[in-house]
Amino acid sequence: MINCYIANEEPCIPILALTEASFALWLAQQTPWHVNYLHSLNYGAKPGCIALLPDEQTGRISRILIGVENLTEMWFWGGLAAQLPPGNYRIENELSQEQLHLATMAWAYGAYQYTQYKKSLTPKPKLRLDPQLNSAAIEQGVLACYLVRDLINTPADRLGPGEFAAIAAKIAQETGAVVQLLEQTTELQEQYPMVYAVGKGSERKPCVVELTWGNPQHPKVSLVGKGVCFDTGGLNLKTGQGMRLMKKDMGGAAHALALAQWLIRAQLPIQLRVFIPLVENSVSGSAFRPGDVIKTRKGLTVEIDNTDAEGRLILGDALAKAVEENPELLIDFATLTGAARVALGTDLPAMFCNDDKLANDLQQVSAQQQDPLWRLPLYKPYREMLKSSIADLSNATNSPYAGAITAALFLQEFVPNTTSWMHFDLMAWNSATRPGRPEGGEMMVLRAVFNYLVNRYAGN
Repeated sequence: MINCYIANEEPCIPILALTEASFALWLAQQTPWHVNYLHSLNYGAKPGCIALLPDEQTGRISRILIGVENLTEMWFWGGLAAQLPPGNYRIENELSQEQLHLATMAWAYGAYQYTQYKKSLTPKPKLRLDPQLNSAAIEQGVLACYLVRDLINTPADRLGPGEFAAIAAKIAQETGAVVQLLEQTTELQEQYPMVYAVGKGSERKPCVVELTWGNPQHPKVSLVGKGVCFDTGGLNLKTGQGMRLMKKDMGGAAHALALAQWLIRAQLPIQLRVFIPLVENSVSGSAFRPGDVIKTRKGLTVEIDNTDAEGRLILGDALAKAVEENPELLIDFATLTGAARVALGTDLPAMFCNDDKLANDLQQVSAQQQDPLWRLPLYKPYREMLKSSIADLSNATNSPYAGAITAALFLQEFVPNTTSWMHFDLMAWNSATRPGRPEGGEMMVLRAVFNYLVNRYAGN
C-alpha cells in the first residue's frame, strides 16, 4: 500500500471541506466554545484556509476544516497531505464515489516527495482508504504518477538512455510484458535512422525500447514517448537558462512507460505496443549538423534546419514503426515545443488529433477527471512552412509563429489519415508548488487518457 494511506480502523481525525456559505450553516450548529474559538481566529472558510479545531476537553485536534470554492474540486485534498501535521485522517464530507476516488488520489499526489538526494525526516499525515473504494485502482493510478515524477526528477547524469531502458525492462519483467531493446549501431541506422542521427553525438548510445503486452486478438493500442534524456540543443546550442531543465526532456517517454504500466496492471483488454526512442542530444564532432539531410524509416528525407528540433525526429521514426503494425489507436507524448507553452502556459497540455470524435470524447473525460488539456488544430496550410529545397521536408521553420502546430504537422507526415492518432505536447513539470502538485516533474493528461481507454475498451 502507498505509505500515505491507512486501511485499518484506527481513530482518525475527520477533515471537513466547507464553502463560505456552508461554513456559516455549519457554524450555527456548533458549541459556543467552538464558535468563539473560530471567531478568535477570524476563520471564515475562505478557499485554501485551514483550521485545526481542538477538542474542548483535551485540547487535541478533533477536526480539520478546509475552506473551498467548490466541493467537487479535487486538488485541495492534495494540498492537505503536504500541510497537515502527522496523524491519521479521514474525509468527513459525503462525496460521490467518483469524487471520493479523485480526492483520495489527490492526497497521494500531494504527499509525493523526491527523496533520492535529500531525505525527509518529517512523518507525513495519512488518509484512511474508504472501504467503498477500489484500493487496487487507487494504487495503480498513484504509482503511475510517482513513476512519471521520479523519472523526470532524476538528474540526467543518473538517467541516460541505457538507464531508462533498464527501468523499462524491469517494469516489463514485473508486469509480464515482453521488451526488446535495439541499441546496436547497425540496427538503429537501418530501423531508426533519425534516432541514430540525433543520438550519435553522445558517448551514451541511443536506443529504442519496444514493449509488447496483451492478447493479439484484442484491439491494438500503440504508445510512443519522446525520450531525450538530456537536450543541449546540439550544435544549435541552448542558452544556459534554456538548458537548465532539460533533464525533463524525456518526460514524454516517462508518460508512455507509466501509462503502459498502468494499463497492464489494470488488465485492460487490449494488445499494447510501446515504442520509446532514447537519446542524448549532445555537442561533439560526431553530432548531426544544420544542413544535414537524413533519410527516415518511412523513406522521406528531412533537412535539418535546427538541431534543437530533435524530438520530432526521433518521434517520427517511432511513429512510422508503430503505424506499420496498424494500431486501432496511436498516442504519443512529448515535451516538444516552447511554442505550446507560450500558447497555453505550463499547466495546460496541447492536444493534436486527426479524429474529431476521439478528441471530443477525450475532452469530456478530461473534464470529468479534472486533468486539463486543450486541443490545437492540425492546420494544413502551415505545412508549407516545413518545405525544403533539397529534401522532402525540413525539421523546423524560419517563422517565429505556430511552432507547436508545425511540429505536430511534421509528426503527421509519419501517420496516415486512416490511423486514429493523438499527439500531446506537454510541459511535464511544475514550475512552482501548488496543492497536490509539488515543484518538479509532473504527470499530465495520463488520468484523462487512461480513463478514456478504460471507457472505450472495458466499458467501465
